[in-house]
Amino acid sequence: MMKDTYKIGGKVIKIESIYAEVHRLCKDYKHCGDIDFSVKTSQSDIDFEREKSISEDRKEGIPVRTFHDSYLETLAVYRKIAEHMIQFNTILFHGSAVAVDGAGYLFTAKSGTGKSTHTRLWREYFGERAVMVNDDKPLLQITENVVFIYGTPWDGKHRLSSNISVPLKAICILGRAEKNHIEKITKSTAYPMLIQQTYKSQNTEKVRKILGILSSIADNINLYCSGFNMDIEAAEIAYNMMKG
Repeated sequence: MMKDTYKIGGKVIKIESIYAEVHRLCKDYKHCGDIDFSVKTSQSDIDFEREKSISEDRKEGIPVRTFHDSYLETLAVYRKIAEHMIQFNTILFHGSAVAVDGAGYLFTAKSGTGKSTHTRLWREYFGERAVMVNDDKPLLQITENVVFIYGTPWDGKHRLSSNISVPLKAICILGRAEKNHIEKITKSTAYPMLIQQTYKSQNTEKVRKILGILSSIADNINLYCSGFNMDIEAAEIAYNMMKG
């Protein structure tokens, strides 16, 4: 087994793995300090990730993809981290997040909608004022009615993230449209998509905890839905509404 210690989502985690790939992935998060929890993978964890991937491909009607055990282990590690994070009022969320002037903005949607493209427009529009937080799987934490978003090593195919945390100002459900528009929406309107984009535990008690955390997050930030084209004006319009 290979092992090292990292700080992810504000917690110090000891990771023990079969392969080195997860440690290469997490190298920018290495940290020495008192350990909050440990995760350790086995071949059965890797096999679970493979079966899950096969099942999802078949459900989507696409050719079944083949992945190396070392890659599948990185997914198994993050799944275990996500399970532990629940006890710290922290959940894994699927979306693309960018920070401007130290405040975080998170865009979520079904795969292929253009989340990464939209946050790229923000970085082009704001230049050095904008920092990519995470392009795929950030962590969201609520503490005393303040929501924080954390960068993580699991940052999508473009490998865009930063080892930072910032207060989260808003979540936007992203859509495509010929004409740019964005509207504020209620928690009840946003909630079905938010649930869909949140990590799902297999443990019933943890599912209740996750739903409670997500509900508190939705109560403490602004929620929007939008339709954007790929013109850089989309970033300007989104920011002017979401900054509050």
